[in-house]
Amino acid sequence: MGLISSLKKAFSKPYKTVSVAEAKDLLSSGATLIDVRSAQEWRSGRAPQAKHVPLDRLQTSTAGINRNKPVIAVCASGVRSASAARLLASHGYQAYSLRGGMSAWRAAGEPIR
Repeated sequence: MGLISSLKKAFSKPYKTVSVAEAKDLLSSGATLIDVRSAQEWRSGRAPQAKHVPLDRLQTSTAGINRNKPVIAVCASGVRSASAARLLASHGYQAYSLRGGMSAWRAAGEPIR
């Protein structure tokens, strides 16, 4: 393997970052949406189809998250969801991070519960 391909592999993300529209397409195809924000943030408004799995809990267990379906992580802005997606990918999940988080979700006019 050449130096360039070794570097690409070493620095590549094991997950994909998706837009709200791409996330909606994935969800309509059966993907799971997990919200990794705190309980207080979760109560302030969430996507109706989201499952609440705070990032600190996800770091100790992925129990209850179907490994056979793509998983999209969402947080407030996209930083914690990137960490969650990286963690999920390391456990064998097909993982995605929602670019812009719930801020982008709201800006796109998507429903909030």
